[in-house]
Amino acid sequence: MDSFRKRFFPEVYRQSQKQGTKVSHYCEFNSELLTVFTSSLYIAGLVATLVAASITRRYGRRVSMLIGGTVFVVGSVFGGAGVNVPMLILNRILLGIGLGFTNQSIPLYLSEMAPPQYRGAINNGFELCISLGLLFANILNYFVNKITAGWGWRISLSMAALPAAFLTMGAIFLPETPSFIIQRDGDTDKAMILLQKLRGTTSVQKELDDLVSASNLSRTTRYPFRNIFMRKYRPQLVIALLIPFFNQVTGINVMNFYAPVMFRTLGLKEQASLLSSVVTRLCATFANIIAMIVVDRFGRRKLFLVGGVQMILSQFTVGAILAAKFKDYEDMNNEYAYLVLITMCVFVAGFAWSWGPLTFLVPAEVCPLEIRSAGQSIVVAVVFLMAFVIGQTFLEVLCSIKSATFFVFGGWICLMTLFVYLFLPETKKLPMEQMEQIWRRHWFWKKIVGEEVEKKEAESGKSALPGL
Repeated sequence: MDSFRKRFFPEVYRQSQKQGTKVSHYCEFNSELLTVFTSSLYIAGLVATLVAASITRRYGRRVSMLIGGTVFVVGSVFGGAGVNVPMLILNRILLGIGLGFTNQSIPLYLSEMAPPQYRGAINNGFELCISLGLLFANILNYFVNKITAGWGWRISLSMAALPAAFLTMGAIFLPETPSFIIQRDGDTDKAMILLQKLRGTTSVQKELDDLVSASNLSRTTRYPFRNIFMRKYRPQLVIALLIPFFNQVTGINVMNFYAPVMFRTLGLKEQASLLSSVVTRLCATFANIIAMIVVDRFGRRKLFLVGGVQMILSQFTVGAILAAKFKDYEDMNNEYAYLVLITMCVFVAGFAWSWGPLTFLVPAEVCPLEIRSAGQSIVVAVVFLMAFVIGQTFLEVLCSIKSATFFVFGGWICLMTLFVYLFLPETKKLPMEQMEQIWRRHWFWKKIVGEEVEKKEAESGKSALPGL
């Protein structure tokens, strides 16, 4: 918003208005202070999620959600009342801490509570709600920008308190997961009652036995962050590191952070840019709904691969349009600007039914209970780290290599799609406590896991994998 940039980032405002400057369109919003404001949230989230891992493991998923929601509320107060850049950065840091706790605990909570046959759809609901939040935020920005007095940005920043309050109050009434009840208290009767309520049947003994077995193993694991680096957890570690890394190098945060900036760079006016962001989020939201419907039917791999191809074509198309039609000191024709918008809608839709929701679902599925909180923390930490790097560097990179930026993103998507095709097994409908089977059957991972099994057999003198 012009009023926001004029007050807190006057240099950026002057550049975008061409007031006494001659700056390339690609460089109009390039400001170190602006990127610090944007990306400080993510470095705070990175630190917070590492702390959240031990709290989630020791005190439960619900406690982490309560902490995250409370910090969200406090952070939004500083945003709405901001009078200088340090207050705004404090707002972003507090929101980052809230994100660190909630992104670490909520996907874990959903995965542990969901029935195996619906786990994908329920976990995708997490991404759907994120997409709805972005959509509502963009709609809010569009309308409060019409406030002529120029204080609409205060509403934008303070409204984070509303969903945060719902989250905090709602978490008070949530039960803990059966996995954590058994892990913390060993109360199998309480866990069985909760499982029967969740599954709608009394036939839960097999699942309960699996949970007890996983919990007994978890109790012997004192240092999950150290243990996740053991050879037998090598597949899970690779998945927990690379899936969130690839998630971020798709370029999705270019859309999440800088969509209005991008569309203004292309020559659209302030209101048109904000409205364009609403349109892209609508596409993402519909795609999230589609993902919820099909993820447990078609599986994770197919969605990863289809979404990857869709994003590759989109990024290369945007790069080609900008290279051909967008000059440093001339506005792009509106028809080409709107063609970029349409292509970006295709891109965010591809992300929203593949890498968006599956980034949190798949690592939570494949990590056994004894390293699950550590695995989820690694996922969130990598997301935040890469989000910080991209948020801190994107405007500078855009200014330096211009349209080639989108070819770089497209190249990364090619690499990650190939990774999924070669190294990611299908995980749909398999109980989380039996997930280790997929590694023993995979053409690549069975070599690593098989060596570990042979070592166990040699030590114990009997088969570590009965029946196989």
